[in-house]
Amino acid sequence: MESVKNRLDKNNIPKHVAVIMDGNGRWAEKHGKARVFGHENGVESVRSVVEGAGEIGVKYLTLYAFSTENWDRPKNEVDALMELLVKAIEMETESLNKNNVRLSTIGDINSMPTSVKENLENCINTLNSNTGLNLVIALSYSSKWEIVNAVKGIVKDAIENKIKPELINNELFENYLSTAKIPDPELLIRTSGEYRISNFLLWQIAYSELYFTEKLWPDYRKEDFFEAILDYQNRERRFGKTSEQLISQ
Repeated sequence: MESVKNRLDKNNIPKHVAVIMDGNGRWAEKHGKARVFGHENGVESVRSVVEGAGEIGVKYLTLYAFSTENWDRPKNEVDALMELLVKAIEMETESLNKNNVRLSTIGDINSMPTSVKENLENCINTLNSNTGLNLVIALSYSSKWEIVNAVKGIVKDAIENKIKPELINNELFENYLSTAKIPDPELLIRTSGEYRISNFLLWQIAYSELYFTEKLWPDYRKEDFFEAILDYQNRERRFGKTSEQLISQ
């Protein structure tokens, strides 16, 4: 069977794709297992999608791994997730390095356990000189947390006379976000059939194309990712303009 990848327009690949990896718990329940079983199997989906994104030339891939709200889940699930994060980072570093992938994070990383922070730092340093796909992991992240932090930073700098209030605009505000050096995503994918953004990149996805799929994350593979890219390529991105204006340009 021919891969969807062969049908993609190589000149219209989104530079940045963000993914809400949802459905691990429901997938585990369908298989009569504890929720963490779904998270464990979701690691293979991450591996496949990262590989697929690199194959077609996506420059940035942001994965929503753990939100600030996820801390409110049962303690045994959170503890198991943190342990899984450490193991996954250790296991995947060699493969990411082989595939020329760089790694960075967004979110309140200081709230993560020391073991997670140390493994992340080691992995980031190991992959630092790579020049391929930029993999961004959102950990202990939420848009409201990020935006409030940005406002705090702007107020602090204004009080210290580092910036003038009348100069505050979209571009300046974006410099205070955790994604300051990352382009906004052209495409946001959410798995599991839920039609919510769940406090993820709210500022950054103002003009992103949204793609929802019923497939649960542990079943998601790079072919599914290519389907989302193909759907994106068949859309008209107007940014508030009319079709006629785009044609005339």
